[in-house]
Amino acid sequence: MAETTVTIRVDPELKNAFSRAAEAHDRTDEELLREFMQDYIETQRTDSEYEQWFRRQVQIGIDEADAGDVIPAVQVEAEFAALRAASQRNLPVCPRSRF
Repeated sequence: MAETTVTIRVDPELKNAFSRAAEAHDRTDEELLREFMQDYIETQRTDSEYEQWFRRQVQIGIDEADAGDVIPAVQVEAEFAALRAASQRNLPVCPRSRF
Protein backbone atom coordinates (compact mmCIF):
# COMPACT_ATOMS: atom_id res chain seq x y z
CA MET A 1 0.00 0.00 0.00
CA ALA A 2 1.33 3.42 -0.90
CA GLU A 3 1.88 5.80 1.96
CA THR A 4 1.85 9.56 2.28
CA THR A 5 3.24 11.93 4.86
CA VAL A 6 1.04 14.07 7.08
CA THR A 7 2.56 17.10 8.75
CA ILE A 8 0.82 18.82 11.64
CA ARG A 9 1.81 21.54 14.05
CA VAL A 10 1.43 20.88 17.76
CA ASP A 11 2.72 22.40 20.94
CA PRO A 12 6.14 20.93 21.82
CA GLU A 13 4.89 19.89 25.26
CA LEU A 14 2.00 17.97 23.68
CA LYS A 15 4.37 16.27 21.21
CA ASN A 16 6.77 15.26 23.98
CA ALA A 17 4.01 13.99 26.25
CA PHE A 18 2.48 12.01 23.37
CA SER A 19 5.86 10.50 22.47
CA ARG A 20 6.44 9.47 26.10
CA ALA A 21 2.97 7.92 26.33
CA ALA A 22 3.52 6.02 23.07
CA GLU A 23 6.92 4.81 24.24
CA ALA A 24 5.46 3.66 27.55
CA HIS A 25 3.26 1.29 25.54
CA ASP A 26 6.06 0.18 23.21
CA ARG A 27 4.50 2.06 20.30
CA THR A 28 5.72 4.80 18.01
CA ASP A 29 3.98 8.11 17.53
CA GLU A 30 3.23 7.09 13.96
CA GLU A 31 1.65 3.78 14.98
CA LEU A 32 -0.62 5.46 17.49
CA LEU A 33 -1.63 8.28 15.17
CA ARG A 34 -2.41 5.80 12.39
CA GLU A 35 -4.52 3.75 14.83
CA PHE A 36 -6.31 6.86 16.10
CA MET A 37 -7.10 7.89 12.52
CA GLN A 38 -8.50 4.43 11.71
CA ASP A 39 -10.56 4.39 14.92
CA TYR A 40 -11.94 7.85 14.14
CA ILE A 41 -12.99 6.79 10.65
CA GLU A 42 -14.67 3.65 12.03
CA THR A 43 -16.45 5.67 14.71
CA GLN A 44 -17.76 8.10 12.12
CA ARG A 45 -19.00 5.24 9.94
CA THR A 46 -20.66 3.52 12.89
CA ASP A 47 -22.20 6.76 14.16
CA SER A 48 -23.53 7.49 10.67
CA GLU A 49 -25.08 4.03 10.37
CA TYR A 50 -26.69 4.40 13.80
CA GLU A 51 -27.96 7.88 12.91
CA GLN A 52 -29.56 6.51 9.73
CA TRP A 53 -31.13 3.58 11.62
CA PHE A 54 -32.42 5.90 14.34
CA ARG A 55 -33.97 8.30 11.80
CA ARG A 56 -35.71 5.36 10.09
CA GLN A 57 -37.11 4.16 13.44
CA VAL A 58 -38.37 7.64 14.28
CA GLN A 59 -40.00 7.94 10.86
CA ILE A 60 -41.68 4.56 11.32
CA GLY A 61 -43.09 5.78 14.64
CA ILE A 62 -44.29 9.03 13.10
CA ASP A 63 -45.92 7.18 10.20
CA GLU A 64 -47.66 4.75 12.59
CA ALA A 65 -48.92 7.61 14.77
CA ASP A 66 -50.15 9.51 11.70
CA ALA A 67 -52.02 6.37 10.61
CA GLY A 68 -53.63 6.09 14.06
CA ASP A 69 -51.72 2.90 14.89
CA VAL A 70 -51.07 3.76 18.54
CA ILE A 71 -51.67 2.18 21.93
CA PRO A 72 -53.56 4.37 24.40
CA ALA A 73 -51.49 5.49 27.40
CA VAL A 74 -54.06 4.00 29.79
CA GLN A 75 -53.53 0.56 28.24
CA VAL A 76 -49.73 0.87 28.44
CA GLU A 77 -49.92 1.95 32.09
CA ALA A 78 -52.23 -0.97 32.93
CA GLU A 79 -49.96 -3.51 31.23
CA PHE A 80 -46.86 -2.23 33.04
CA ALA A 81 -48.67 -2.05 36.37
CA ALA A 82 -49.51 -5.73 35.92
CA LEU A 83 -45.88 -6.51 35.05
CA ARG A 84 -44.64 -4.60 38.12
CA ALA A 85 -47.08 -6.45 40.37
CA ALA A 86 -46.05 -9.84 38.95
CA SER A 87 -42.40 -8.95 39.36
CA GLN A 88 -42.87 -7.92 42.98
CA ARG A 89 -44.70 -11.16 43.75
CA ASN A 90 -41.67 -13.11 42.49
CA LEU A 91 -39.15 -11.26 44.66
CA PRO A 92 -37.75 -13.26 47.55
CA VAL A 93 -38.57 -12.02 51.01
CA CYS A 94 -35.37 -10.84 52.68
CA PRO A 95 -34.94 -10.91 56.44
CA ARG A 96 -34.36 -7.53 58.02
CA SER A 97 -30.76 -6.50 57.84
CA ARG A 98 -28.91 -5.45 60.97
CA PHE A 99 -27.23 -2.63 59.04
